[in-house]
Amino acid sequence: MMSNPQFRVQTHPPAVFVVDGERRTELPALWLRERCQDAEHLDAVTQQRLFNPHDLAQDLRLIDAEALGEQRARLAFSDGHTGDYDLTRLVAEFDSDDGLPKPHPWDASIDRAAITFDWGRMADRACFRDSLEAFLRYGVIILEKVPTEDGTLVEVGESYGQVRSTNFGQYFEVFSRPASNDLAYRPVPLAPHTDNPYRNPVPGIQLLHCLVNETSGGLSTLVDSLSVVEQLRAEDPEGYRLLASVPVRFRFVDDEVELIERRPMIHLDTTGRPTGVHYSPRLDALPLMDETTTRTFHRARRRLGELFSHPLQRLAFPLQAGELMMFDNNRLLHGRTAYDPNEGRRHLQGCYIDRDGPAGRYRALCR
Repeated sequence: MMSNPQFRVQTHPPAVFVVDGERRTELPALWLRERCQDAEHLDAVTQQRLFNPHDLAQDLRLIDAEALGEQRARLAFSDGHTGDYDLTRLVAEFDSDDGLPKPHPWDASIDRAAITFDWGRMADRACFRDSLEAFLRYGVIILEKVPTEDGTLVEVGESYGQVRSTNFGQYFEVFSRPASNDLAYRPVPLAPHTDNPYRNPVPGIQLLHCLVNETSGGLSTLVDSLSVVEQLRAEDPEGYRLLASVPVRFRFVDDEVELIERRPMIHLDTTGRPTGVHYSPRLDALPLMDETTTRTFHRARRRLGELFSHPLQRLAFPLQAGELMMFDNNRLLHGRTAYDPNEGRRHLQGCYIDRDGPAGRYRALCR
């Protein structure tokens, strides 16, 4: 995408160009006509169209173009429409991040202060926006001084997005209980993983709120997959390609439900950039491939697991009572060291919100 798009209006023959450094691209007439800005065709409040651009003629042409000062133009089209354009309103079309801060990959050396915020200050719009920006940049924030009353995390979740109920309920309890339907509810160590890769859609963001922690173990762990997958791509390009393209079968079973989904372990966006992973060795199944491809695939996923567990990549810390961590469940992997329930209580509550919540709130606050 373009870093600094500027617009040039040409009168003869009529044309509008977007220019970025040495790059110059003519904007098609249909593209411009679809983006008309007059009140007859665009609702000022919702910014939704009042016409159906799918009905425009495919051979529509620009028949006149007049510059109206800097970055403004009056354009006329072969269907009879003439309209004034503020060309600066088109700049957002060329932003591949759509107004969001660029993700910043991190490792174990990350400064905790950059991602830690006081929940009591989130009523201030500037402080709330800062927390959103940090979350979008690093994929995680830690909120301090969150009241430890039952269900408080739902209030936190609703402030950043919309809480999504699952078969675990609106929120779920994380403490040691035998014969539970998930190993997360046992005192065993949990290797780095993403939650619910067997679900469609996968929960986008997870909140974990500590109500009480009287144990010396049970450290919470976080790993940024963006840092790890770039290292894997440099070390093993073919293995990276396989993990990003071959679907893996993930499965969850209990008495009430059986959930199955197939998706690649490395997730790419529509431009081919990695945005995260679907990773849980407790729940995945090796795809059926030929012998050579199987070994290459396995080599790559084994290396991925080694990097996820490496001390230089993994942030480990005790989540204390009144602290809540909110993290992108696609980008970040979380886990836990083992703990002894005989030492005392360790009780967390968790819930999920969709990924578009913080992004939407951030854009609105910036606007």
